[in-house]
Amino acid sequence: MSSSESPSRQAPTPPHGLGRLRHNIKKSLLPGDNATRIRTRRRIVAFAWRYLDMLRLCLLSAGCLWLLTLPVSQLGVDTYIDENALQPSQVNTYWNWVDVHRADRLLEDVSLLRERNLSSVERATFFATEFAKCGLPSSTQTYSIQTSHGTLNGTNAYAVFSAPRTSGTEAMIISASWKSMTGGENLRGVSIVLSLAAFLKQYSHWSKDIIFVITDNHLDGMHAWLGAYHRPSSANWDAEPLSITSGVVWTALNIDYPGHSFSHLGVFREGLNGRLPNQDLINSFRTISQQTSGVPVLLYDHYEPSEFPGREGIRSFYPSWLPNWLWERETILEYGYRAKNILRHFAYQARGRASGPHGSFHQYRIDAITLFAVPSNGPHGFYALGRAVESTLRTMSNLLERLHASFFFYIMTTPSTFLKIGSYLPSAVLVAAALMIGGLREWVKAGWVELEECQSGPGKGDAADIPSSSKKKWAPRRRDLLDVFVVMAASHLVGLTLFVIICREWLDIGLLSFIILPACWVVLMLAPWKSPSLDSSVSTAPLHTLLKAINMCLASTLISVSSVLNFSLAALLAVTLGVPLSSASPSDSLPERGIKCALYTTLAFGWLAFHGEVKQGIWDWEVLGVWFSPLVCLVYVPLVLQAGIISSLSP
Repeated sequence: MSSSESPSRQAPTPPHGLGRLRHNIKKSLLPGDNATRIRTRRRIVAFAWRYLDMLRLCLLSAGCLWLLTLPVSQLGVDTYIDENALQPSQVNTYWNWVDVHRADRLLEDVSLLRERNLSSVERATFFATEFAKCGLPSSTQTYSIQTSHGTLNGTNAYAVFSAPRTSGTEAMIISASWKSMTGGENLRGVSIVLSLAAFLKQYSHWSKDIIFVITDNHLDGMHAWLGAYHRPSSANWDAEPLSITSGVVWTALNIDYPGHSFSHLGVFREGLNGRLPNQDLINSFRTISQQTSGVPVLLYDHYEPSEFPGREGIRSFYPSWLPNWLWERETILEYGYRAKNILRHFAYQARGRASGPHGSFHQYRIDAITLFAVPSNGPHGFYALGRAVESTLRTMSNLLERLHASFFFYIMTTPSTFLKIGSYLPSAVLVAAALMIGGLREWVKAGWVELEECQSGPGKGDAADIPSSSKKKWAPRRRDLLDVFVVMAASHLVGLTLFVIICREWLDIGLLSFIILPACWVVLMLAPWKSPSLDSSVSTAPLHTLLKAINMCLASTLISVSSVLNFSLAALLAVTLGVPLSSASPSDSLPERGIKCALYTTLAFGWLAFHGEVKQGIWDWEVLGVWFSPLVCLVYVPLVLQAGIISSLSP
């Protein structure tokens, strides 16, 4: 190039850093002229298509193995408090032995209520009277909830302490239910709430109103009271309007104290439909309980491996055939302890079930937990619990805005460690990606069919680009979706019918499970759908290919969306749908089709054999509005039935 040429005609300078790396990759993959680029792209596409099944298998395996690595200690992160305004365990507590004596006297009166077998109305009237003796405005609320198995009736008692220095626009709640999660009466939990009402009223440093609530039964009482407080409409329950209200509730504590004394305080956090409270509330209470009251904190009622009951509980968690030398390794015990906590969390969250009365608060954007006094022979009682509750209420009173800085999506592995969303979310997303790739592949197969070439060798023009060794070509064909939509609509109609049937009071679920399994198998084997003939398959995609494509894409979308809203549910769907839907395929062998249909029928309806879980799921839906039962019937069952239909067809 001559020196007289302008600078604009000079060769461009080579890129640096990442630009040079991109330039080299593009140059190696997409070199030179257009023909070379087209051939390179065809080779890449052919390679990806050839190993697509291997990629799906790797994604499915990686997703399932990732779930098994969640209890590994290296994935856990230490908890910390994000909200600076909380300042936990930074105040003096004034709860003393005089207040403990008052709680003991109230316990004697509350115990008489149980011994005299008083009705819920009489109990609530007594509680309201005790609140009134403290100088608090109090009242009772009756409610009635209609279910398919009868009517739930109860009466709640509540009182409001108006903070003297505020306008009453914000509030916090301390509550106790008459029934404990252990099945007995929560006598000491009710007694300490009554005693706290008299104690907390003596002080004027509160920045929020305090609402005291003693609910009937276990879960339904608090659900009815909160529903009346926030005035939503519901067709199946009738709750008396509240005569005394306060401001917007920000936080809440529920106390469950079933034993004579306790050794630890367990934290239950799961709410309805998989909701969780802000983690700052849990972390603040743990700090307060350990530093102010000297009470160790547990997740649920699971002892840690460092304690003798914890080691024995973890050993019972593992299979009995494992060698004894494994129990000497701390890493094995720690893995079992974390896995036990994660599985307990999955059991609550996947089914949308609340782990305590606090679970009804989360749907109203109220951060709440249940404090469970783990029954023991000592050494703690009313004194330690009162100090912990007082200090926690002081911390909650410091808030200037709702808790928002910390995590709402997390998995607690120990009281002091947790998993961030980035640590556990990929396990479900990998399975969803495998299903989506499989569904898109079936969609491509439905639109194109591989045929033998008519010519013996390569032709001219565009055909010259095809390698001479190739003997097949791809021909487009029509995707007729009408039959697919009919089959899908029929499967969802079956799920809707099943849901309506199991919600009926007269139904024997055990008898239904013995009827529906063989009936569904017979329908799948003798169904009227036909596979297309050989001639029509060239121009029209077969039913099983289109159905499998849409089935897998729907399942992938369901898992991906629910992984953010309710990860435990997404993980459950990934495990139960990932491999079965990917393995669905037609067969020429009649015995093989019969075995596959039996397996898919069992997978779709086998849960009916768990009578207690089915009834509990229906109760949760009708009383608390938990989505798990309708989701199983209206989404899970149809997806598995569609896989069974695919396996009942001929290729």
